[in-house]
Amino acid sequence: MPRIAVLLAGSLLALILMLVMLGRSTNPVSQSDDLREEAGALPSAPLMLFCAASNRAVMEKVIADYADEFGRQIDVQYGPSQTLLSQMEVSKVGDLYLPADDSYLVMAQEKGLVQEILPIAKMQGVIAIKSGNPKSIQTFDDLLDDQVRLVQADPDAAAIGKVTRRILTATGQWEALKSATTAFRTTVTEAANDVVVGAADAAIVYDAVLHTYPDLEFVEIAELEPTSSQISVGVIRSTDRAADALHFARYLSAKDRGLKRYQEFGFRVAGGDRWSDVPQLRLFAGSMLRPAIEETIAVFEKREGVVVDTVYNGCGILVAQMKSGQVPDAYFACDKEFMEQVPELFPTPIDVSQNELVIAVQKGNPHQIASLRDLTTEGLRVGIGHEKQCAMGWLTQNTFKEGGVQQEVMENVTVQSPTGDMLVNQMRSGSLDAAVVYLSNTAGSGDVLDAVRIQGLECSIAVQPYAVAPTSENGQTASRLFEQICDAESQEAFTAEGFGWVRSSGASNQ
Repeated sequence: MPRIAVLLAGSLLALILMLVMLGRSTNPVSQSDDLREEAGALPSAPLMLFCAASNRAVMEKVIADYADEFGRQIDVQYGPSQTLLSQMEVSKVGDLYLPADDSYLVMAQEKGLVQEILPIAKMQGVIAIKSGNPKSIQTFDDLLDDQVRLVQADPDAAAIGKVTRRILTATGQWEALKSATTAFRTTVTEAANDVVVGAADAAIVYDAVLHTYPDLEFVEIAELEPTSSQISVGVIRSTDRAADALHFARYLSAKDRGLKRYQEFGFRVAGGDRWSDVPQLRLFAGSMLRPAIEETIAVFEKREGVVVDTVYNGCGILVAQMKSGQVPDAYFACDKEFMEQVPELFPTPIDVSQNELVIAVQKGNPHQIASLRDLTTEGLRVGIGHEKQCAMGWLTQNTFKEGGVQQEVMENVTVQSPTGDMLVNQMRSGSLDAAVVYLSNTAGSGDVLDAVRIQGLECSIAVQPYAVAPTSENGQTASRLFEQICDAESQEAFTAEGFGWVRSSGASNQ
């Protein structure tokens, strides 16, 4: 009966939340930032955050800090992670979701409820006991003693219960612990409260939860070591205030804002971007990638409320700039060769797409060019990429060598350019008879140019890797840009521009 009551209460709460949020959405003051600016003193409507009960104490501090700094209010619904997830799914409202374990965010993504995920901190599963450890609890077997009253958080509702059950089921110890448990509570804080008031001798909780319990201490045991939980905040996909939600999410996960509070409250923190009201993200990208990513970057800037300063150029030129000290937050190279020239700056690149070299010729192919050998025809005006300034030029020289035509073709080369677009423009103007460029360079010129594929030479394929600089103050933001570049809509843009897709769905840039 208690379980039924909890479910009914959760459903009723979800209905109330839905009505409140629907009412908020019709408020003309909250329709847009432009209206708020026109209104002058009118504040924005509060964001709605679904937050695990284990994070309540620290979250209240962070929200107070945020309100002091920006005058913005956050409305919070605290509860068990699973219950909050169910409320989100039923009510279809809310802006942010922070469960006590990332597994709930994975479920939320699979259900299409959450888009961006920002990592915050970690918590460790431990045994909460009274100060001084009156029952001398030191080991897992001590929890099975008939004289020890053990409580746990409900595995079907709370993260610590779910994680504990999963870990101990794998080791064959769950059933014994379950039998020794005198009660299951809805939340981890309720389990800790039982120990405080003397209703239990021990409770399995997260270590950070005990920061606000001066009369309790904890014992760490080997069996619970794998119960470490990653805490992250997810932005709800259906929010109509993504930039506002991400503003708070970035504040929450910033190393000099929210993470300082999390550390104060006993959470285990690492990383995090440096806080900026409007982050300025710098991306170096090979010129040939521009048509594939330009629109995606514009969408990212609008949703995130950030500015992406993108520098497009030949990768040889970009590498030279980086070696001279101009290190961007992220680098998207035209080919792996030019990523491998700066391994100390970008040690963990991920292959994203591929592109192939082709021979661009005038529409109808008047010179009947069918292979690299045909580029040696006397009097032919040929354009190629500059081998020291761009990946395309380096790749072209390797392809000429493998094809056994390097010396002969180079006698006909009249132009060496840092980008394929420049060569295509010269083809369009008629100043070249043929140019070796990427297939993507020809995508928008099908009305005047044809592309002749280079057959049988694997070295004519370029692979484009993306990497985030470990030294970046905006590493998490740069990683979210990477995920945006890799989403389904962006992949379609790459394909439309003549690229192939190589990134596996399980890869990660961090």
